[in-house]
Parts: sequence; C-alpha cells; structure tokens
Amino acid sequence: MKNTLYKTNQHACYLLNYHLVIVAKYRHPVFENEEVDKRLKEIASFIFDEKWKCPIQSIETDRDHVHILFGGNPQTELSKLINNFKTVSSRRLRKEFPEYLERFYWKPYFWSRSYFIGTVSEVTESIVKQYIENQGQK
Repeated sequence: MKNTLYKTNQHACYLLNYHLVIVAKYRHPVFENEEVDKRLKEIASFIFDEKWKCPIQSIETDRDHVHILFGGNPQTELSKLINNFKTVSSRRLRKEFPEYLERFYWKPYFWSRSYFIGTVSEVTESIVKQYIENQGQK
C-alpha cells in the first residue's frame, strides 16, 4: 500500500473511509445558490469533523445533491451520523434561507429520505481476495 495513515484505538488498527451521497427532496436544484452551497459545507464540517470526529476529506455539491468523502472509526454509527447531519442541516438551511427555499418546498422538507453510502479503499476487492487465497502458501 501507499503511505496510508492507519488509525488506532485501544483494541484496533483501522482505515475506514466512506462515500456518502444525499439528494435534495424532489431533486430540486437547491445548491445552485452559492450561499446555500457554502453554508451546507460549513454545517457538514461542524457535524462530521467536530461533533462526530469523522474528518471530511472531500465535499462537493451538484445542483441537487452532495457528495461527502469522510473517515470514520469502528464506533461510528453511520445511520445516526447521517440522520444527525440531515436533520441539523435541513433545519439550519431552512431557517437561514427561508425565502430562497420556499420556492422549492412548501412543507418543512429539504433532503430525500434515502441516501447512498459506500466504503472507499486504496485496495481493490480482487487484491484482497488474492491475498486471502495465498495465505499459508510458500
């Protein structure tokens, strides 16, 4: 592997990275507004980096969704982290940008109910499979 910085705690050595995609409700293009885009990234930084200790490695929005690449630890409950982010960001953005967002939403919505989360690694599945299959061979 490359110069990967593994993290450790009392009982584990780990490298956990996740790719999260969350879509705005009804796929409205809410992130075309640069102020909303910027504020979402600030909120994400607070929630992921400070509150949950899951450092954001990359974050970017498209018209109607956000991609977040972040690190985690074995104790991170991903569904709770994601729910916390969606709840807090929705409330704050609706409070701070009511005139802009009421063009898209008449009810207190912001995010779609679903999301995508996937693991990210420098090692491919085929390399891990080959490594496991070659164990015990000389």
